[in-house]
Amino acid sequence: MATAQETHKLPGDLNDVPGWFWPLDQVLFSWFLERQERQGTRGDLLELGAYLGKSAILLGHHLRDGETLTVCDLFETEPPDAANRAEAAKSYSTLTRDAFERNYLSFHDTLPRIVQAVSSTITDEVGAGTCRFAHIDASHLYEHVRGDIGAARELLLPEGIVVLDDFRSEHTPGVAVAAWEAVLNRGLSPVCLSSQKLYGTWGDPEPVREELLAALRERDDVAVTVEEAAGHRLIRARAKSKRMRPPSLPSSRHPAPAPAPPAPRVDAGPAGRTAQPRPSGPRTPREHARRLALDVLPPVVTRAVRRYRAAQRAKAGGTAQSRP
Repeated sequence: MATAQETHKLPGDLNDVPGWFWPLDQVLFSWFLERQERQGTRGDLLELGAYLGKSAILLGHHLRDGETLTVCDLFETEPPDAANRAEAAKSYSTLTRDAFERNYLSFHDTLPRIVQAVSSTITDEVGAGTCRFAHIDASHLYEHVRGDIGAARELLLPEGIVVLDDFRSEHTPGVAVAAWEAVLNRGLSPVCLSSQKLYGTWGDPEPVREELLAALRERDDVAVTVEEAAGHRLIRARAKSKRMRPPSLPSSRHPAPAPAPPAPRVDAGPAGRTAQPRPSGPRTPREHARRLALDVLPPVVTRAVRRYRAAQRAKAGGTAQSRP
């Protein structure tokens, strides 16, 4: 019997990794991270809730020397309460740390720092004010999300970026309540909204907002609007097409096998018969003489000879088909 590792298909590129990390959010992640890199902002990266590694793989491509990506997830660990256990059984029953690690190592030489525990422990594992980017995609329950947002505020640098997943999905009202509570009562400034995620900061939102707005307006595959809500100015971004261009990332270290060479072309011959491909070896002397004769004869005679031969082949084919 094959083991789980033997039957697990290694991803050829990021889109082969299961998960809900759409191209628009891949573009936005990359833009925020690259902006920090252009400005010389240094700090670690953090992800609470990893699933099978799709967003972690992208984050790993933006690590620089001396920086750490920390990924926190329960994986197979028993959830701490009944509500969390029910959520895990419904949505993440197939999630394993082994599957995450295999996917991640398909694109990177080494694993990130993995904290296999409930997300509320993250402040014991990561130093305050050390992160420049945090992605929160763990539990969808209000109490847990509220705690994760508080942890992100403690761990982020003053101008760091936090991303809240599923802030508007109909099946995750707890995330929506916690996200907008943070905006209204806990000092979080929203910068941008995608269909799945809210991007915000506890720093000054205006410079990053203006730069992002200018960058998105240069793209022809993103629809952009600016909204005012509760004293906050924010960008709404929407992919114009399911085929929008995600950022270019290094390919998997396990590329898909090369396609097989095309089969020889087979054309339909006279009377519906299939013409077999000509052998690749040299022609016989007789075939060579016939070919040479056709090449040197006048065109009118050559066409007549070819019509005669075609008629003879058709007649032979019809005779063969009429035999019992």
